[in-house]
This record gives sequence, structure tokens and C-alpha cells, in this order.
Amino acid sequence: MFSHTNPLHQDVFQSVARFEGEVVAMTAALFGSKDKSSGGQICGNMTSGGTESILLAVKTSRDYMRMKKGITRPEMIIAESAHSAYDKAAQYFNIIVRRVPVDEEYKADVRKTKHCINKNTIMIIGSAPGFPHGVIDPIEALGALASSYDICFHVDLCLGGFVLPFARKLGYPIPPFDFSVKGVTSMSADVHKYGLGPKGTSVVLYRNHEIRKNQFVAVTEWTGGLYVSPTIAGSRPGGLIAGAWAAMMSLGEEGYLDNTKQIMEVSKRIQKGIQDIPELHIIGKPDMTVIAFGSNVVDIFEVNDIMSSKGWHLNALQKPNSLHICVTLQHVPAADNFLQDLKESVDTGESESRTDQWRACTNIWCCREDARQGSGAGLVSRVHGWKLLGHGLVT
Repeated sequence: MFSHTNPLHQDVFQSVARFEGEVVAMTAALFGSKDKSSGGQICGNMTSGGTESILLAVKTSRDYMRMKKGITRPEMIIAESAHSAYDKAAQYFNIIVRRVPVDEEYKADVRKTKHCINKNTIMIIGSAPGFPHGVIDPIEALGALASSYDICFHVDLCLGGFVLPFARKLGYPIPPFDFSVKGVTSMSADVHKYGLGPKGTSVVLYRNHEIRKNQFVAVTEWTGGLYVSPTIAGSRPGGLIAGAWAAMMSLGEEGYLDNTKQIMEVSKRIQKGIQDIPELHIIGKPDMTVIAFGSNVVDIFEVNDIMSSKGWHLNALQKPNSLHICVTLQHVPAADNFLQDLKESVDTGESESRTDQWRACTNIWCCREDARQGSGAGLVSRVHGWKLLGHGLVT
């Protein structure tokens, strides 16, 4: 019904414009828009996904700080665990990235972040949770740091946006992460992940209109007339916006609470099951539904290959070498099968070696082809030519 609509033309497709406004408002309500400490001006837009939401937040922060402080050589500070979309934003918008190590709990290190702040810093980043290890960064401490230096602070909730607010209502010990935290200037959350909206739907939010106006592009001297666009895309698919609205309205608070209850419970079950496998250990202390694990005994990437042959698709991580599972509703009835297959894969991995295969893979181009086929992190962890590998992967 809405596949032909385009919210760029709000005067023509008024219903889609209303859907977008309501999705933004419902999402903002999850993140403290009704809390007095938020300032009562939370606003935003829908985007095509988490990467675009992050790109817009970074671009907006850059332009806001240029207007506010006159910063023309912008820098931003991110933890090693922050999503690679920030590196993409830095390349797109000519921003220097200062990357700081995580602490012993795999959280953004506040002390090291503070050490990197200088006169050109426009923003710092916090993840809730971080994609690799499912750990929530110290949002309150980072917010206080941003506030004291009068810089922007973006909280990345692309993964956790439609779990953490409900997990907190269910009684899980979720630390503060939203606009109720002083210093938070922008947030992003994907409707197409745990919000169960159609792929290609995310939301970027700002604390007030003064910040958000820097997201817009306005062209006044074009012969085609006045042109104003709020996002990277000009024309946008109204059908996806309508689908996101329908998903949120259909599920409602009770639906999301029920989903969150199920996936949080099975996540704890899977975490305990992994801990019960002697050869494995959990990375950090997962706050949500992402569980990362590694091994000092068995080649964890060999385990990943064996699990793939059994039909499980896990994410391979590096620094340290590890895997993670992102638990969804699909895992609820399959948790025991997963743990059984994981135990068998670990046992098999201990008795097999891929040494000869790695010796045969003597050049970077072989590794490039293997990486394209899915074992990227495992290969990268063994390759010292980082920049060469990066160039090779995109040729």
C-alpha cells in the first residue's frame, strides 16, 4: 500500500510523514523523552539503518561543534569496541579518530578517553551495548566527561534499543543509558533488529532541535526550487517506515516485554552453558543478549568452522580471538541444541589441526579470498599486513 510513497514529499504523502513522527516519538519515549532531565525536546528522524544513524549523528555533531566552538579540524574519540560505522563516518566527513583501548571489563575506558580530549574534540561515543561483547559502556561517567568539556556524546543503542528499556522494566540490573543521563546529546536505535521492523529502519535522536538542525541539508539557490533533506538519502521508501510503525503498534509494550523476557532468560541459559564447557570462557560480563566467548585451549575459529557446518552462524571476533552469539527469539526453542553442538564442536576442534592449511595459505590473496567467504576475523588475526589486507578486500 505504501511502496510508492516518498516522505521527501511530506505534503503529498502525509500519512507516511505521520508514521515517521510517531515511530520517532515512540522510540524517544523509550529513551527518557518524558523524563524532566531530558529537557522535553527530544527529536529525530528515521534512517535506513544503524550505519546511517551513526553517520548522521557524527555529521550533525561535527557541524554543531563548528557552529558552537569554531572547530574546523574535528576529532572524535571512540573505544576499540565501537562499531566500524564510526570509522566510515570519519572517512566520509574528514574527522580524525582517536581510538582508546577498552578496560579489563571490555568497557570504554573513561580515564583514557579523558586523556585524549583536546581543543579539536567534537564528540565521544558510548555503546549500549557494544556489538563485539554485549557489554554496556559506562554511560553516566562518559556523559559527565562530555558535559564537563562541553562536547557531544553519542550513545549507540542500535543493537540494544529495543531490549534494554524493557529489560530494565523486567528488573534486570541495566545501568543508565538514555537521555536521562546528563551529557548525552544524541542516540541511535535500530527498529529492524529487536524492534522487529522491516530491514532498513532505524532512528537517530537528538536532545534538542538546536542540535538536530545541523543534520539537515538546505539548498536555496537551485534552479529546481528549494531543496531540504533531513537524511543522507533524498527519496526514501515510505513502505519501510509504514512497516516499522505497524510492527511497533502491533507488538506494543506488552509484546516487547514478552519478547525481552524470553530472550534475556535464554541468553542467561546459554551463557551458563558456555561457562560449563571447561575449554571456553566468557569475554567480559554480558549485559544483554550478546555473549562473546573464547578459549585458551582450542582454536576458537576452528570451533566456528565446525559450528558453521552444523548450521550455526556465529560472528568471529578479534583482539582477543573469540566468537559471539546474538540471541534472538529463534534461539529460544533451540538453546539446548546450540549448547550440545558447541560442546561437540569444541571436542572435535581439540582433536583436529589446521596447521597445514595455514602453511599452504602463504600469500595475502589467498587470505583475501577466504575472508570473502566468511572467516574474516580469524584470518585477519593471523595477518600482519593490516593495511594491505584492507586494500585487498575492496579490490
